[in-house]
Amino acid sequence: MALAQEYDLSSPKLIERWVRICRTEGEDGLRPKPKGRHKRDPDAPVREETELERLRRENQRLRAEVAYLGKLRALSGRERG
Repeated sequence: MALAQEYDLSSPKLIERWVRICRTEGEDGLRPKPKGRHKRDPDAPVREETELERLRRENQRLRAEVAYLGKLRALSGRERG
């Protein structure tokens, strides 16, 4: 508690947590961790997309395009009427 007051820390529990981390992980455990996704391993082999996967992706894109054009046509028809 005295240590927390001396260094103007918000809680003595913070020091307990730091001590626990330092004992289990060493000094590296107290260093900030990188945020976000892990970067892809550059040595990992690049997986080729199969023809079926490519066709499914294209089919999904075309369905979205048809839906978009249908809504666009409906909106332009409403403006004329």
